[in-house]
Amino acid sequence: MRRRAYGVSVVVAAVLASAGCSSKYADDSGSSGTAAVGNRSVEPVDGCGKSSWTDPADLSPTRTPARCRPGTPAPQLLPKTRKVTIATGTLSAEYVAPLEVALDKGEFKKEGLDVTLKVLPTPDALPLLAKGDIDAMWAAPEAAVMNGVEGGFDIKWVAGNFSPDPKSKSGLWVKLKKGEAAADVRMAGRRMGTMIGKGSVIAYPMEKALAIHGGGLDKIQYQQLGSADVLTALQNGGVDSAWLLDPVWRKVDGNPAYAFLGGQPLGEPLGGMLYGRSLLHDDVDAGVALLRAYIRTVNTYFAGDYKSDPSFVTYLAKLLKTDEAVLKSTPSLLMDWEIRAGTTTRLQAAYKAAGVSKGAALPESRTVDRSLYEEAVGHQP
Repeated sequence: MRRRAYGVSVVVAAVLASAGCSSKYADDSGSSGTAAVGNRSVEPVDGCGKSSWTDPADLSPTRTPARCRPGTPAPQLLPKTRKVTIATGTLSAEYVAPLEVALDKGEFKKEGLDVTLKVLPTPDALPLLAKGDIDAMWAAPEAAVMNGVEGGFDIKWVAGNFSPDPKSKSGLWVKLKKGEAAADVRMAGRRMGTMIGKGSVIAYPMEKALAIHGGGLDKIQYQQLGSADVLTALQNGGVDSAWLLDPVWRKVDGNPAYAFLGGQPLGEPLGGMLYGRSLLHDDVDAGVALLRAYIRTVNTYFAGDYKSDPSFVTYLAKLLKTDEAVLKSTPSLLMDWEIRAGTTTRLQAAYKAAGVSKGAALPESRTVDRSLYEEAVGHQP
């Protein structure tokens, strides 16, 4: 983990040097994280009323996500076509579907945006976003992102992506020992298989699940495995617990030899859209337009249980290049463009517990900017 931390520091230093950045932050002036839009006028938006915004402090797991009417907020064509590149770690995962549908249905084009989705893992995309070589990341505020912001990257989390359906069991699974029941599993000292490292946002829900069962991020052993190997290792005894994603957990669900201990918190997105300077400061109109198209796509195609429509599932499976039966085997995601209060603080606490970050947590004013999606739906704070 020391090598990883050192690598992040080197990348930060290199980008700052090449971009000519100073250590002076936009928020040093005392702003609350909305300096990107300054005194922009926020007008009411047809189709987006009270239901289009929820109080960020509402952490209820049963919170109804914000919604506008289908087809809204209506597009506002930019005076000149703007090319936008969004980095994403994959194009086949379901959580990327709103971006792919927006592209396929022409929602970005209606805003005057020429969008390219570029497959890049976060460590590769992060310095490019900081330098302005790409405009946005569809990712998460992982430890590498937080360390980058601490080092001077002008990057903020500007929109959420999803939270799980209450019926989902994507998360921490354990193979029960003889005579053991799910309620009395003790996780300290167990070996966990995961394809996601300690610096992932999954550290936060993992820490919560471990704490309930006498463990902790510093009390378990990790074995990082490829996506195809995690389940095999759990079944064969190579590891005795694993973080299983959709739809892999269906392979052990219902088997009394395994127990589900917990997953991502309900009602709290842990990822979504991250912007760099180009959309936070240089071209805020394009930044708002991009979120407007995304939000409109959610309201039109993903507002509820989108998998209840067989024809849409067929369309989505083809678009994501995935098996339709596999797509139907798990509940619909609860698509949610909003960001809950304190999420990045809780994430940073988990990163510190996992040993991938040090020092005091960055304040939310340095990590989050809700003003762009609020403008897109016409909400005035």
